[in-house]
Amino acid sequence: MLQSKPEMTVNIAVASGVLLKEESSSSERLGPAFPFVKALKAVNAKLKENYPESEELFKVMLLDEKPSDSLKNAIRTHELEELITVLNVREDLVGELRRMNTALYLSDSEVLVKKVLDQGIAAAFMPTPKEIKEVSEDQLRVAFDGDSVLFSNESERVFQDAGLTGYLQHERNNVEKLMNPGPLCSFLEVLEKLKKKLHDKGLLKNCPIRTFLVTARGAGCDGYRALNSLHSWDLEVDEAFFLGSRPKGPILDIIRPHLFFDDQPRHIQAALEVGAVACHVPNDPKC
Repeated sequence: MLQSKPEMTVNIAVASGVLLKEESSSSERLGPAFPFVKALKAVNAKLKENYPESEELFKVMLLDEKPSDSLKNAIRTHELEELITVLNVREDLVGELRRMNTALYLSDSEVLVKKVLDQGIAAAFMPTPKEIKEVSEDQLRVAFDGDSVLFSNESERVFQDAGLTGYLQHERNNVEKLMNPGPLCSFLEVLEKLKKKLHDKGLLKNCPIRTFLVTARGAGCDGYRALNSLHSWDLEVDEAFFLGSRPKGPILDIIRPHLFFDDQPRHIQAALEVGAVACHVPNDPKC
């Protein structure tokens, strides 16, 4: 799946409300996407250091219908003006995201996220935890659920229709059959491509990008099928956790990801309860 492509800017579109939340006409407070954006800046620094001529860097497109002076001042205060471009997008959001070749769209509007996902663009809805746990400023850490996130919802539909027993039988019968990519697979592909470039420069243990699979799949045939599919796409996450029926909150509390993508509201809630930034990928398993 990782194919040789022309190097270009990696555009991340972020609704202003999840980066900086306006509290008054003259002040902003940090939103759930802020630590993620700061980590992108750290990754860019390493990419520039090792590939000074390359344009393959992260760029954040901050979407706001009416950008305020306080928003622009906050970007300067946090020294993010080189990373962030503020855009006024009032109409044709999907068209604008396509024009920018957007790698990921993050928003506090679930309606808009669903609309963007329906057009095949990686996107997620970001609720705000009551308290965001401290995360690394030097290493971007991103965790993904499996089914309906990195992979299609095929197996999820089987589980909904046939229960756990039917699902496990389905996975045994299809253990060597590759799954289809899900809505966030393309974003993992972007991260893995950049990570490989950094590995090629000797940044292995201290690589500024680290990826995780945190799934309710078990470590049997269902887990093997997940890893085999990723391997066939030339995508290798750094760590994989096959939790079965165990809750995801405790492992997320250890990982401390900047973003955790999942389609199940109960897993999103578990992540929020431990102060993790959870990103909901809305999914209808019947579709």
